[in-house]
Amino acid sequence: MLELDSVVKHYRGSSEAVRAVDGVSLTVSPGEMLALLGPSGSGKTTLLLLIAALLQPERGTIRFDGRDLSSLSENQVSEFLLKEVGFIYQNYHLMPRVSALENASIKLVLGGVTLRKAQARAIPWLERVGLGDRLHNTPDELSGGERQRVAIARALAGEPKLILADEPTGNLDSAKSVEIVALLASIARERAATVVLVTHDTESATVAHRSCTLRDGKLDDRSSVGDRPALVPHTRIAPT
Repeated sequence: MLELDSVVKHYRGSSEAVRAVDGVSLTVSPGEMLALLGPSGSGKTTLLLLIAALLQPERGTIRFDGRDLSSLSENQVSEFLLKEVGFIYQNYHLMPRVSALENASIKLVLGGVTLRKAQARAIPWLERVGLGDRLHNTPDELSGGERQRVAIARALAGEPKLILADEPTGNLDSAKSVEIVALLASIARERAATVVLVTHDTESATVAHRSCTLRDGKLDDRSSVGDRPALVPHTRIAPT
């Protein structure tokens, strides 16, 4: 379970403090996907980086699986990110001259899995995001949407307990966006993973089990927190 209790993170601007995250409390259970909406500059990405232990809160606590993430050492944070977190960034961060399969396998290899086993584990995820026929294409041979799906497969190949997605559908058309978000929600159910999705796409957010809105660093009281029906598992994205 992911638990945030009165989390605060401010930045010092040229004239005044920027209240990026200002007293946020929320809980996301295993098997649940939370969509975090909000305008640009509302603090969504900062909140995601705090949850990933890539930033430290000024006040408040963030716990995952019972651990206070602010108490982790630098090495423990690296291990946490490598073994337990699947982070899907806005930018792909793909290696430019290697195949989609190698890109999707790299995190597993860094975690100590042999290349052959890593690739065997990555292939089903590339297939699930609709890239089964693009395994050996390099990023320059893929469209922007296909590169994003390679990055998604890389994040999921290690079957992480915590999936953090920062605008993962920004380079996809509306149909593919909904499919990708449905895939993330179904993975949450299948593997009892905790998923936090940052998005500006209200249509995609409706696929999540819950949604809330961040405005000026605070959760909006009008956020939707009602449970939604579970999605059909084993969602697979059709090839482009």
